[in-house]
Amino acid sequence: MADGIPLDPMRKSSRRSPYNYYSVRHSRFSVDDEPSSLDEMPLMMSDEAFENDESDYQTLPRARVDRRQRGLGWFLLGGWRVLCGSCCDCLVRMCRRKKELKARTVWLGRPEKCDDKFPKNSIRNQKYNVFTFVPGVLYQQFKFFLNLYFLVVACSQFVPSLKIGYLYTYWAPLGFVLAVTMVREAVDEVRRHQRDKEMNSQLYSKLTLRGKIQVKSSDIQVGDLIIVEKNQRIPADMIFLRTSERNGACFIRTDQLDGETDWKLKVAVGCTQQLPALGDLFSISAFVYAQKPQLDIHSFEGNFTRDDADPQVHESLSIENTLWASTVVASGSVIGVVIYTGKETRSVLNTSYAKNKVGLLDLELNRLTKALFLAQLVLAIVMEALHGFVGLWFRNVFRFVVLFSYIIPISLRVNLDMGKAAYGWMIMKDENIPGTVVRTSTIPEELGRLVYLLTDKTGTLTQNEMIFKRLHLGTVSYGTDTMDEIQSHIIQSYAQTCQGSSSGSTGGSSTASQKSQTPGPKVRKSVSSRIHEAVKAIALCHNVTPVYESCGETETAEADQDFSDDNRTYQASSPDEVALVRWTESVGLTLVNRDLASLQLKTPAGQILSFNILQMFPFTSESKRMGIIVREETTGNITFYMKGADVAMATIVQYNDWLEEECGNMAREGLRTLVVAKKSLSEEQYQEFESRYNQAKLSIHDRSLKVAAVVESLERELELLCLTGVEDQLQADVRPTLELLRNAGIKIWMLTGDKLETATCIAKSSHLVSRNQDIHVFRPVTNRGEAHLELNAFRRKHDCALVISGDSLEVCLRYYEHEFVELACQCPAVVCCRCSPTQKAQIVTLLRQHTANRTCAIGDGGNDVSMIQAADCGIGIEGKEGKQASLAADFSITQFKHIGRLLVVHGRNSYKRSAALGQFVMHRGMIISAMQAVFSSMFYFASVPLYQGFLMVGYATIYTMFPVFSLVLDQDVKPEMALLYPELYKDLTKGRSLSFKTFLVWVLVSVYQGGILMYGALLLFELEFVHVVAISFTALILTELLMVALTVRTWHWLMVLAEFLSLSCYLASLAFLNEYFGIGRVSFGAFLATTYCGANGRFAGAVLLLLSSSRQSKLANLAFITTWPFVWKVSSITLVSCLPLYIIKYLKRKFSPSSYSKLAS
Repeated sequence: MADGIPLDPMRKSSRRSPYNYYSVRHSRFSVDDEPSSLDEMPLMMSDEAFENDESDYQTLPRARVDRRQRGLGWFLLGGWRVLCGSCCDCLVRMCRRKKELKARTVWLGRPEKCDDKFPKNSIRNQKYNVFTFVPGVLYQQFKFFLNLYFLVVACSQFVPSLKIGYLYTYWAPLGFVLAVTMVREAVDEVRRHQRDKEMNSQLYSKLTLRGKIQVKSSDIQVGDLIIVEKNQRIPADMIFLRTSERNGACFIRTDQLDGETDWKLKVAVGCTQQLPALGDLFSISAFVYAQKPQLDIHSFEGNFTRDDADPQVHESLSIENTLWASTVVASGSVIGVVIYTGKETRSVLNTSYAKNKVGLLDLELNRLTKALFLAQLVLAIVMEALHGFVGLWFRNVFRFVVLFSYIIPISLRVNLDMGKAAYGWMIMKDENIPGTVVRTSTIPEELGRLVYLLTDKTGTLTQNEMIFKRLHLGTVSYGTDTMDEIQSHIIQSYAQTCQGSSSGSTGGSSTASQKSQTPGPKVRKSVSSRIHEAVKAIALCHNVTPVYESCGETETAEADQDFSDDNRTYQASSPDEVALVRWTESVGLTLVNRDLASLQLKTPAGQILSFNILQMFPFTSESKRMGIIVREETTGNITFYMKGADVAMATIVQYNDWLEEECGNMAREGLRTLVVAKKSLSEEQYQEFESRYNQAKLSIHDRSLKVAAVVESLERELELLCLTGVEDQLQADVRPTLELLRNAGIKIWMLTGDKLETATCIAKSSHLVSRNQDIHVFRPVTNRGEAHLELNAFRRKHDCALVISGDSLEVCLRYYEHEFVELACQCPAVVCCRCSPTQKAQIVTLLRQHTANRTCAIGDGGNDVSMIQAADCGIGIEGKEGKQASLAADFSITQFKHIGRLLVVHGRNSYKRSAALGQFVMHRGMIISAMQAVFSSMFYFASVPLYQGFLMVGYATIYTMFPVFSLVLDQDVKPEMALLYPELYKDLTKGRSLSFKTFLVWVLVSVYQGGILMYGALLLFELEFVHVVAISFTALILTELLMVALTVRTWHWLMVLAEFLSLSCYLASLAFLNEYFGIGRVSFGAFLATTYCGANGRFAGAVLLLLSSSRQSKLANLAFITTWPFVWKVSSITLVSCLPLYIIKYLKRKFSPSSYSKLAS
């Protein structure tokens, strides 16, 4: 029914997301292959549209609707900043316009023949230089309203008529904040510079006409011939010309580029590898044509031409002839010609630069400070309006603004920064997550606000260590506990072969040869012979190469034909292959040697079996299988072996009734399955195939299609040998950790560069996708029409996990960005395979922009750095792939399981504590501003301060700082309870701990308490009016200490100590610094007399009374504060200001307790 419903028409000029996914990526797909009618057929994006039989649903995406809502309100509420930012970005782009990337012709060893200038081969990760450091740091600080406000208020104190207090009360806190920030940024910049200098100063051997010379990495140019030794980093993108390995190939490690720890086999250019000596590279005239620099690390197109030969020699170049920068040579030494340097290398193009991350809590506080400033401005205007706007009223308004500036206290920034440093220290000292390092101390609260977790697979969820678990032959299955039976069958089988050969029975071997070439088994084979054929097929069908280590250097097996088991290691592009070969070794059939044309196996009896490799068909994502054609030297038998995924092999093997069922059983166990089959070929059959195959490879048009067609002609009626099951070892406690995160409401996406089948298998085995959950595998799409149909098919699925490849994702995001992200966000889990580093970062950015939720990225390799830096919170794991991800991350951990405690416990505590600390510091400023407003209104709206500079500094520091800052030790739930009930984490993402609602409550509390304290002091101490400062300030300090006690949920001994220490400091200053507790300093009295005496005679009398009384107050203060009336009246004022709040809190806990308090009880 749903298939027949027409797609809803929408407008062609749909607005795209502000982030253009393809602004930096050149796509491989053509955009001209689409029918124009698709412009009128966007996707249906609502359930109602699916159920109704209408054609005009008008379900426009939110991004398109938002565009129409831009008006004056949008401009005033932040649109001006967007416009200014866009203008600045345009100017920056004009000033830093990038050079267009072009294809190039590179002559071997002759950099001077290059027509164009190419970038310098230097690494630079610094954010500033000598000239931009100070302006850049200041801009990063003052682009936030909070810091800009402090700067304006502090600068206003240089104007005499606006001066309220001492300059140090404003400039000392601001200078402290700026100094700490600059020192921190300077230290980071110095460290980046040192790391860059170390990388750029690495020495490499450069081949010249005069021989080898040493050059720095930063001095390498396009066209240079560079020699890279074993275990040395490749400094630039190169074409592989020669190697010290005899077979003309070498292995490289690419873990810092694509995140995979498996070694990759690279092949040297045949023309240059065959040259007699190294110096002959300068005796030939040759050049390389290379395509323009691109992001894709898995493809390359180029040509090698030698024009001094007759005829000219042409060789096509592909990805197997390249050596990308930041990879490491794993075997032998290599010589390459540099084609890309610096910013044009694949590694740099796939690297995003670090940005200054700002936490969501800081943004929320920034918005609250804007609201407070508006309230402060309104209050100042109201005070002057009540005064009547007499005289220089605008000056008085500004004085009122400065007078009420404590509504937004500068101590807010100081306390929050100190609190974040304390949270970082607590995280690093947690014994339950040893080795954790906090590298970005400004965003620990982000750990408590995460909605999306994007994780790498290899090395993060898995150990990338494969173990052979199961061999199924159709009628019998062998597991890890029965492998000894297979070994005995292999020993017995090859023992019989040896006896037959020793008796000189050559006829038996020819008979066996003829028997093996009989198409299809006529007689049921024994279990022993089936095991023998299966193990032999597994030992032959692969791309594994044995490597022997001797005295620290890799040696080929041909050197002395010593095939001892000592120091032998296996290398391949896939860990599955290595696991299979290691298993055949464990059961008795060992791979001892391999080159491009042959391989050798050793039997349990020590006999060497040699095979010639006739053809090799590598694994591809499209075919999902690999094959090999070998000829056994002793018998001359030609056999075609093939293995691959069950979906690809099921249609090309002979009929059977067990394969599908057993594949499902192994997949449910989390095993990665491979189907192994074979086909015996006669000499005539192979020669016919070889002729057609070579002819197809020489085709100019549709070469890949013709080659695939020829190979498929061979893939018919293969004999099914066995089904293998390999397990990828997961990291410790991955399953319970992922379950905890899901219960916490965090959606998990897996982004990996691995194959689709591997990624799907790991998603199941790690329980990222539950066993009973449906999986929608997004079919490969190459154009808009295919993407449109596949997205509609996906739209009909409900509550299923999504598995999609990087190429299909690229096409979907080009045409249906908003629709795809909206659908994907509804999935319980998403797996993106074959993702490049840049794609990973772009997916993170898309999630941030389309959902407005906080994202976290976690990885362990250099290919994860871009993703980690693009996320709101980046976590790096220090593992086998090095420390690059760990150093670039905001938080570094040693195991994936530590992320559970890091988020659920430390993330919760950091967010809750910072929210309480920030609101309490603002309350501390608002309550004293409320008292100031009452005081000014009582004295005819005079813009004079209630408390002097020393008291204000003391109020924000020694009198209340320790108790208020002790809130960083508070916790609402014990760590054990937070881990036991991760559902509590969901409430944090809603931001209820710091919202306009909670902020309004604190504002009302501040107004109430400030009014009670000031009016109470004036009412109860009417006869001792001269002591109003000591009276009100004492009550204020006691109220703040009691409010801290009211806010605390779990007491710590340091909190109690801070309370008594602050109270003791205040009592001591009250006794010894009583001259600061009098009203009416001479300067302020003169200001009042000159400003207001003429306007109001009664006020002039009050001024004179205060001036005369203040001279007598210094001696009377100490005697006054020790009297019993002072004590009980101050206590009464404090009790009235705090008791109602205690009663309200008790009633709330009694009748409307929070979820965490219910668990605690």
